Order: sequence, then structure tokens, then C-alpha cells
Amino acid sequence: MKEEVNVSLQNAGGSAGNRRGPGSGTSPIQVIQRPKPPGRTKHVLTLLLILLLLWASAKQTGAGITDLITGIPEMWKLLKEMFPPRWSYFDNIVQGMMETIRMSLLGTTIGAILAIPISIICAGNLAPSRWIYYPARFLLNLIRTIPDLLLAALFVAVFGLGPVPGILALAVFSVGLIAKLTYETLETIDKGPLEAMTAVGMNRIQLIVYGVVPQIAAQFTSYVLYAFEINVRAAAILGLVGAGGIGLYYEATLGFLEYDKTNTIIIFTLAIVLIIDYVSTKLREKLL
Repeated sequence: MKEEVNVSLQNAGGSAGNRRGPGSGTSPIQVIQRPKPPGRTKHVLTLLLILLLLWASAKQTGAGITDLITGIPEMWKLLKEMFPPRWSYFDNIVQGMMETIRMSLLGTTIGAILAIPISIICAGNLAPSRWIYYPARFLLNLIRTIPDLLLAALFVAVFGLGPVPGILALAVFSVGLIAKLTYETLETIDKGPLEAMTAVGMNRIQLIVYGVVPQIAAQFTSYVLYAFEINVRAAAILGLVGAGGIGLYYEATLGFLEYDKTNTIIIFTLAIVLIIDYVSTKLREKLL
């Protein structure tokens, strides 16, 4: 019985050797060689490079740990002047905060509407030619380059003091942000439905309405909510250049060194931002 088993094993080994083919001296099971992890030298060099960049940046800007340490007592004095907050000032800033929220809502809505056609033009898989989407992307990058405060200052010079310059500044910022995120999402959509609709004779508008919008509607809504969160934070400081909102109260209280009132504004702004962030997070969870 043992001899029969040995003969069977030898025959199996011979058959496996025949299957390996002529000139093959390796096992039929290929050995997978895993990539070697980076050596310690690479980590050390990376750390040294980062430290060198930090040191050079601190030296060129004139900032150092000594300045931070010597400034801690002054920071402590400022914090002591901010506490306790003057809660009686709360009634004076409610209208300013509501104006900030309204500015953010209008600016985000205008920016989201304008971002829809701009993102379609910037998407390489939907634009008819690269001579169209490359210039469109360049203009979009230019829009995102201009800071919010500079936009608000420019609009204040044109339209005067008030919430209108703030709304326009937030709208321009929202266009740059939402259009950027949306056209990157458009370039990753499934082309199958578009090809099928093209085969049955649909025009470009029908392709966008029935083939593109259903695929990115949830992501687009998420981007709009994200832009609204950012705009609420940004609108809080646009008043420093006269663009309305709660920023006017920041400027007034800081100018008169009334830091306890400033702390009340900060706490109120923080509460509003946390509420908006919570609601936006829940909505994004439902959509995505």
C-alpha cells in the first residue's frame, strides 16, 4: 500500500514537472516580492528638510520662539480683560448676526447658481473644446486667488457701506469654490448613460439635465452647504472693511478696547457656526 502511494506521488510530481514546461526551473507557484519599506535614511532626510524649511521661514519672517514666550504675558492680560463676557451686550448684536446669516445665505445662493454653467464649461468631458475649458479654468483660478476682504473692500468702494458689498464678495468667493469642486466631480461621472442618450439623439441640454444632474446632485448640494458654512465665518469679519454684518460690532468693540463685549460676539458667533455645522453635517449624511 505504501509503495502504491509513493508511486502516485512520483507520478504527480512528474506531471507537475511536465506542466512547468521545458527550461523552467522554478516552482509553478510564483513568489510575490513585496516592495521594501523606505529606509530610515529617507525619514531622517525628510525630517531634516522640514526642519530646515521651518527654520528658514522663521528667520526670514523674524518670528521665533523667544517672541512667543515674551508675548504670553500680554496674551494672558488680554484674556483676563475678555472674561467674564458682558452678556448684557447680547441684545445689541442679534440683528448684526442675523444680517450676517442673511448675507451668507444670499451670497451662497447667487454663487451656487452662477457656478452651475461655469463648472460645465470647465469640465473637460462636457466642454466642446479645450480652447474653452482651459481659459475658463484660468478665470476660475483668478477668482479664487482674490481674498474675501479685498473683494469686500473693492465692492465697498463701488457700492458704498452696507451688506450689498459683503453679499457680492461672498457670491464671488462661492462661485470659485463651488465651481472648482463641481467640475472636478463632473469629470468623474459615468459616461455610459451619456453615450446611450447620445445614441438615441438627445441634444447637449438633455444630456446635462437627464444624464449629468442625477449623478452629481447630491455632491453639488453638499458643496453648497460647505460653502455656506465657510461664508458664515467669512461674513463675520467682512464688516471690518464696512461690508455689514456682525463685523461692524467687532470693529467697534475692538476700537474702544471693550474686549468683554468682543468676547460676547465671539461666543455668539461660535454658537451659530456650531449649529450650522451640525445641521449641514446631518443634511450631507442624508444626501450622500
